[in-house]
Amino acid sequence: MPFPGAGRRSAPAVALAAVLVATLAGCSGGGGGTSSAARAPPATAGGSARVTIDNFAYTPSALTVAPGSKVTVVNKDSVAHTLTATTGKAFDTGTIGPGKTATFTAPAKAGAYPYICTIHPFMKGTLTVR
Repeated sequence: MPFPGAGRRSAPAVALAAVLVATLAGCSGGGGGTSSAARAPPATAGGSARVTIDNFAYTPSALTVAPGSKVTVVNKDSVAHTLTATTGKAFDTGTIGPGKTATFTAPAKAGAYPYICTIHPFMKGTLTVR
């Protein structure tokens, strides 16, 4: 003999189940093997983007922009930092003091441009131009 209410589900329980299924489906990644480049956000539409430096890290650490976009870098740390391309002289903010901002123009040529903080070389990121 089944327990009372067996086979019946309340509306809140059904709604909760639907939310959980939708959430899990959104987190599945769609088959694995998707590279972070494939998940990169689209190039900035307005021709500008922003990188924040906080707790000795760039956020976002991977940014995709259109060629020639303006990129503003905001330093929220209590020490100075830079955002400097590691190859060639594609871009360099120079030293950005605590609480200050700097702006640079993304390269016109499409490609991936790794960058570091020249003061704290363990800080790394990549600017992708496409």
